[in-house]
Amino acid sequence: MEGRFITFEGGEGAGKSTQIARLKQRLTDAGLDVIVTREPGGSPGAEKIREILLSGEAKDLGPRGEAMLFAAARADHVDHTILPALERGAWVLCDRFADSTRVYQGEAGVDPKYLDLLETAAVAGHWPDMTILIDIPADIGLGRVSKRAEEQGISGPDRFELDDVSVHERRRDMFLALAAREADRFVVIDGTQPLDKVEDDVWQAVTGKFRDIGTQQPTSRGETDAKSA
Repeated sequence: MEGRFITFEGGEGAGKSTQIARLKQRLTDAGLDVIVTREPGGSPGAEKIREILLSGEAKDLGPRGEAMLFAAARADHVDHTILPALERGAWVLCDRFADSTRVYQGEAGVDPKYLDLLETAAVAGHWPDMTILIDIPADIGLGRVSKRAEEQGISGPDRFELDDVSVHERRRDMFLALAAREADRFVVIDGTQPLDKVEDDVWQAVTGKFRDIGTQQPTSRGETDAKSA
């Protein structure tokens, strides 16, 4: 089966990582080879750039400079992780991709044409087959981030989580506008729903778009939990 490239987007605390893990399990149960990756990062070179970006060390470079670093990390990520996986027929699930740069650096005032040029160079023609936008209000997402940090003993928010809630809400609006413009690629999922409902909505969207997924139906999260109890 041909490899597929699915990206997940959304604001801070949207629940992307959880839903990516659940989708990976369902696809694996259907007999597919699946890898999970992330941005910034996902390859050795890109992970080094990730540390610089999320620590805030690159903030003095300004939004244009940060956008260039994101593009450099993305190019390495595509070349060393995403493309090799797709070429062997694997499905790639990526936590954030170029749309996050469009939104985060776009909200910071970087010219969209400049971002388009960086994006074109970085992805080298390898665009996502599908993008799942998990949408939640900014205040709910930030509340989840704070709760998670407290529960996991995380030292503090990263460079972008520190921004004011109004900035996060503008990013949310930009994600939704982008999804509306590119409706053939995007699917918007309500992230305020229970986790199992979000998972089911994601699965319906994926199987609706990619009808070549095997006929074997993966067990639902509830069935899997019941069997392991």
